[in-house]
Formats: sequence, structure tokens, C-alpha cells
Amino acid sequence: MKQETGIISNWNEERGFGFIKPSNGGDKLFFHISDYSNKYKRPISDLSVNYHLSTDRKGRKCAINVTPIKGHRSNRKEIGQRLFSLILVVLWGGAILIIHNKRLIPTVILYIYPFMSFIAFVAYAKDKHAAQNEKWRISENTLHILSILGGWPGAKLAQSFLRHKSKKISFRIIYWITVCINCVALYWLTTP
Repeated sequence: MKQETGIISNWNEERGFGFIKPSNGGDKLFFHISDYSNKYKRPISDLSVNYHLSTDRKGRKCAINVTPIKGHRSNRKEIGQRLFSLILVVLWGGAILIIHNKRLIPTVILYIYPFMSFIAFVAYAKDKHAAQNEKWRISENTLHILSILGGWPGAKLAQSFLRHKSKKISFRIIYWITVCINCVALYWLTTP
């Protein structure tokens, strides 16, 4: 199969499809997100791409095996961050269960972490939405307080999966301080 080149003329992120204008001219070609390489960041308009010409079930020409030519970074770092977040949350959940089974913490603590994590995740999502729409934002102090109160696992997932508050160094440093404060408080609860 011959590799072709073109430019994504328009991309609909919400619906997960777009069209490629072939470099050698001709009609625009439809492509779906499932035909785009998951090794790279999601497609955007005006991105130069390589693709293979194919036909869909109805016999119409379309593009498959779509990959960016250059200038569109690999998403390995993002995948690594998401994997780290998931592993961290699972390990933390396991540790809390072990501590609870040894009767070192009351049952209520077992439920506080998932509840506060959910609240923190929703707060991050709401703040990201507000930032994108230039509306009233949730203060960073509020997000940090949610972390201290046990929502730091949900906050970590939100930072990785929503890509919100994940680049600002000062915020991340304070976030990890809140994690330490929460862990020290939990340790204090488990000791006589």
C-alpha cells in the first residue's frame, strides 16, 4: 500500500473525525480517530500527515494509518504520567485497605479517600472548564485543601487525565507537600 501525504483540513474533536486534503490534489478524505496513530498526540487542523488510501464499507475513499509527519510530539510522556497516576492510586488504595484490615484506622477513613478523591476530580474538571470558557475559577488554595483532606489521589488522576494544573511547577510542588501532609496525618492516626 502506497503512503500518501496531506494536511488535515478540519478536525472535529468532539465527534472524533476529520478530513485530509491530499498533497497531490483531489477530494478531501475522511478519517476517524481509530485510523489515527495512538502513538502521537491527538490530531489538529493544519497538521501535515502521512496516510494510506483505502475505502470504507460503502466504497467511498478514506484515509487509514494516519500519522503526523513532524511537529506533533509523541504522547509517551502523557501515557507514562497516566500510568504512574493509576499505579500510585491503586497502591495507595491497597495500603489503605491493609491498614484498615489491621484495624489501625476506623472504617470511615476507608470511605473518606474515594469520596474526597471524587470531589477533587470534579473540582479540577470544573476549574478546567472554567479556565477554557474564561469563567470564575476555583482557587488553587481550595484545590490544595481538597488534597490535604484526602482528595490527593483524585487530584493526581485529574492532573494526568484532564491535563489540568499539571505544568505549573509551583502548584505541583505545593500539591506534593499536601500529599506529604495527608500521609503524615494518616501515620499519626495509626500510631498510639
